[in-house]
Amino acid sequence: MLDDGDDISQRLPDGHLDLPRMREGGLTGAFFSIWVNPRRFVGEAAWQRALALIETVVSVSRRHPEEATLCTTADQVRQAARDGKIAILMGVEGAHALGTEDPQISIERLRELHRLGVRYMTITWSNDNPLGHSSGGDHRELGLTDLGRAVIADMNRLGMLVDVSHVSDRTFSDILDIATRPVLATHSSARALADHPRNMTDAMIRRVADNHGAVCVNYYTRFIDAEYNARRQRLERQHAAQFRELERDHPRSSQRAGPESALVRQLAPDLEQPTLAVLGRHFDHIVRLAGPETACLGSDFDGVGELPVGLEDVSKLPALRAELERRGLDVRAIFGENVLRVLQANHVR
Repeated sequence: MLDDGDDISQRLPDGHLDLPRMREGGLTGAFFSIWVNPRRFVGEAAWQRALALIETVVSVSRRHPEEATLCTTADQVRQAARDGKIAILMGVEGAHALGTEDPQISIERLRELHRLGVRYMTITWSNDNPLGHSSGGDHRELGLTDLGRAVIADMNRLGMLVDVSHVSDRTFSDILDIATRPVLATHSSARALADHPRNMTDAMIRRVADNHGAVCVNYYTRFIDAEYNARRQRLERQHAAQFRELERDHPRSSQRAGPESALVRQLAPDLEQPTLAVLGRHFDHIVRLAGPETACLGSDFDGVGELPVGLEDVSKLPALRAELERRGLDVRAIFGENVLRVLQANHVR
């Protein structure tokens, strides 16, 4: 949105999400991710980038007040739905966006994020940062730092949700040891079904349930089907030059999805993309394991390149609803109530 000038009040020619397609899919609210690329923005530049992204998201409701409204509480989200408006919420994905290792400045910037309307922060993205260690970082065996503990304590005091997606298993455990409010895994699937460090083990899912938090399932094909992921990795190694060229031509992952799928079909016609049934198993597993109040939607729309067959963008959400209903799951809880419960539990009046 910031770099390409996308106006999400209009139907976009690519990507996964805009307001018209949200309405088609029946999605009345979403967290918009404030994600700062750590390879491009470091230190103060990362913080300024986060502020610019926040302003871009906030401007949607300012420019289209009849279509969308910025929300920070569960009650506001419900009111937006009654008013026929899209609820826009914000979460910062990765505390590297704070742009500092200084404890005092970190806390000051955390409070500024909260004042601006941010209501969750993912402790790490795929990189380690001064707060803790990531599932994709260089030291997956390590956990929270002293600064991370201090920031989480302040998040709990402020009423900002602690997001445990992306963190290392040790960081996850450290967070759950000290969290005084329910946590949220905003976009993580079940590791028992697809062994990937970005996914959550059964023990982790149970700990989130015991904490009265929720686990929002990520739709990314590479996270929900380990065999498919392994075959795709082999294919990309064998044809590295072609995939690199594709990435150069289409730097945004969501824009790359179509051309990349076409290339995969050309190179490996027998490699079948995961379906909605594969995704549905992750929801089913979490609910059977930890209860109907634990699972939620964690799409990662426009953050990943490839989605399951039948769920190509947000307008196709009714197909996911039908899959979950077929499995006898509580769709109302999964499609919003569980996240709103966690948001409400973190709200400080």
